[in-house]
Amino acid sequence: MPITLYHVEWCPECEMVRQKLADLHLPYESVVVPDFRPLRKQVFAVSGQYYVPVLKDGDKVFSESHEILAHLESKAEPERLANG
Repeated sequence: MPITLYHVEWCPECEMVRQKLADLHLPYESVVVPDFRPLRKQVFAVSGQYYVPVLKDGDKVFSESHEILAHLESKAEPERLANG
C-alpha cells in the first residue's frame, strides 16, 4: 500500500514532512485538505481528529510530526543499507 499524506499547503509541519519524503525519495499520494478544520472529513475518517499533517502507511496512521518523521526515517533505512 502506498503512503498517503493529508496536508495543507501553508502548514510548516506539513512542508517539513513533504521535504522529508522528497529527501528520502519515498513515493506518496498527496491529499490536500481544506484549510477549515471542520471540513477535513478525510483526515477525521483516517485519524479521528482534524489536525494535519496526517500520514497513512498501510494500516498505520501517524498524526504527530515527530512520529511521522521517525517513521519515514525507519522506512528509508533498510533501502539505504541495501544500497550501501
